[in-house]
Amino acid sequence: MIDINADLGEGVGNEAALMPLLSSCNIACGGHAGTATTMETAVNLAMRYGVKIGAHPSFPDIENFGRREMIMSHEALRGSIERQLQALLTVLKTCGATLHHVKPHGALYNKAAKDHDTASVIIEACKCIPTSVYIYVPYKSVIADVARAHGVPIRYEAFADRNYNSDLSLVSRLEPDAVITDEETVFQHVYQMISEGRVKTLKGEKVSIKADTYCIHGDQPEAVKLLKGLKTRLTALNIS
Repeated sequence: MIDINADLGEGVGNEAALMPLLSSCNIACGGHAGTATTMETAVNLAMRYGVKIGAHPSFPDIENFGRREMIMSHEALRGSIERQLQALLTVLKTCGATLHHVKPHGALYNKAAKDHDTASVIIEACKCIPTSVYIYVPYKSVIADVARAHGVPIRYEAFADRNYNSDLSLVSRLEPDAVITDEETVFQHVYQMISEGRVKTLKGEKVSIKADTYCIHGDQPEAVKLLKGLKTRLTALNIS
């Protein structure tokens, strides 16, 4: 059994189609996208389909969809993340739902994977959550080490629709082969990680990787098709 997640509430409007195909989701909470209305819609759908709910905080940068690194003081970044988390927590309380995990978005996720200070700010901000939740983190990342040092439970995440570099960083979206949009390639990409514990990099190397959850980005045009195909192929192999 594996977990498949997607980033939702980002203005695409495909939550109703995606949610039945997921086991966990990451809901944008105002940093790069997301309003009280979109959060409530996503939360209600997650509750209907029994999908675990996660917060998806970002650098406060709607203009660039949170995909550009921002220069911020630690205090300002922590405050922004806390406000985003509190916004989703308010919606969850209204809907009678609970938070399962936190997964940083975009440039914040990538920076925390390699920068100790950024990772520490995220972990500190998560202390505003009244219950213990998981942090979705990349394998062999700085934020994974920081979370463990603070006693925060982690879940390793890998990406079904993104290509990797040799150091397990994601290929930059500025590069033409950053995103995988072919259904068969997505399946082979994920199945190799599941069956071999390795991922094929853009250079053709096979690098060890661990993953508890696999992400397909909800904002990519082929997301629903890719998820349906992946779920069908994995189910045929008795992987639920």
